[in-house]
Amino acid sequence: MNILLIHQYFLEKDDGGGSRFNEMTRVWEEEGHQTTVLAGMVHYNTGKKRERYKGKFTYIDQYAKDTTVIRCHVSEAYNVSFLGRLWAYFSFVFSSIYAGLFKTKGKFDIIVVTSPPLFVGITAYLLSLIKRVPFVFEVRDLWPESAIDTGVLRNKFIIRLAYWFEGFIYRKAMLINVLTPAFRDKLVNEKGVPGEKVIFIPNAADFAISDELLNSQFDRDQFRKEHGLAGKTVITYVGAHGVANHLIQVIDTAEILRNHKEVLFQLIGSGMQKDMLKEEVEKRGLNNVKFVDPVPKKEVFKYILASEFGTSVLKKVDTFKTIYSNKTFDYMACKRPVLMVIDGVSRKLVEEAQCGVYIEPENPQDFAEKILNYLEASEEDKKQQGESGYAFAKANFDRDVLAKKYINYLHKVLGHGTLKEITT
Repeated sequence: MNILLIHQYFLEKDDGGGSRFNEMTRVWEEEGHQTTVLAGMVHYNTGKKRERYKGKFTYIDQYAKDTTVIRCHVSEAYNVSFLGRLWAYFSFVFSSIYAGLFKTKGKFDIIVVTSPPLFVGITAYLLSLIKRVPFVFEVRDLWPESAIDTGVLRNKFIIRLAYWFEGFIYRKAMLINVLTPAFRDKLVNEKGVPGEKVIFIPNAADFAISDELLNSQFDRDQFRKEHGLAGKTVITYVGAHGVANHLIQVIDTAEILRNHKEVLFQLIGSGMQKDMLKEEVEKRGLNNVKFVDPVPKKEVFKYILASEFGTSVLKKVDTFKTIYSNKTFDYMACKRPVLMVIDGVSRKLVEEAQCGVYIEPENPQDFAEKILNYLEASEEDKKQQGESGYAFAKANFDRDVLAKKYINYLHKVLGHGTLKEITT
């Protein structure tokens, strides 16, 4: 099968961040499929372009043997303002349409497009019409709801336009993939999408990396010593440092626990609020917060394995009750208990897997108390939570298994099976 994937935030080989489709395309290639990716040139966290992209409208990278990535122009105004971000979205729409028409080779069997941003659906729809192939639309985050709840989207005209286009693209897509059961409920019960049109391929754990490290001679003690973690109870957060993540609540918690010298918060990643967070740590004179710049996926797993806990954190808004934090699955794959600072389906996941504890978002006192409870817990209890999370993720969220399931849905679409048959 020859697949055209439209993903504005498809990662570089050595990049840190959400690698859902980097891993998916790896499995697809192993299964004998070819993928061409239309991706952006600007990293979604830093808003920066790599030097090799500057001055270019498109850039072709042979990412793997049967996976080609075409990097498309994105305005570097992404993190400057709301209008800058909007222009960044639409600049990718224009450049990706151009790349899809003039830079791709061969005939595609199907188009897969993943959102947000919602506007990548424009590229998918137009290329679908021109190339006469169906497209599958994926919802990684409810948009525009999440943008409205976090204050990123406020213009009433653009909000109305976004809701209209969301409904339009749902109607035109052959299938809609959602990443959580709550997304499915929202689309079917509130947005009027036919239930048989919605499939569920969630985020997942990358066991290929975690198992390799768990079964290798990875020297955890040496890694901790080299990175200043020795003698500490390390709580690691991996991900974006943006408005939606609201990591100031981690800084507030660190301040409450400043006299517990053994506790260290480690924040790995980047984003538009990282500088502000660093300034807050310095202003408050905290010595229990460590910032780490983005690192490649395998290195991220080493940091997690060198920690006692992983934490998933988001702003306290209703929309985020519907999402899974993708890093949660990496913590589970590394057998680390999860401090879940997200309500809703993420809370339910941790409680069902018995792999951690729920913490009320934006309640630093609750965060601190739950950590202190863990300091008093036995090592056996913490180990059991880590093992439970690993087993649950292995049974339900194995990346390789889900990538093959995704391909199976695409095969059935192309085989002209009915939607009812496809979802059973």
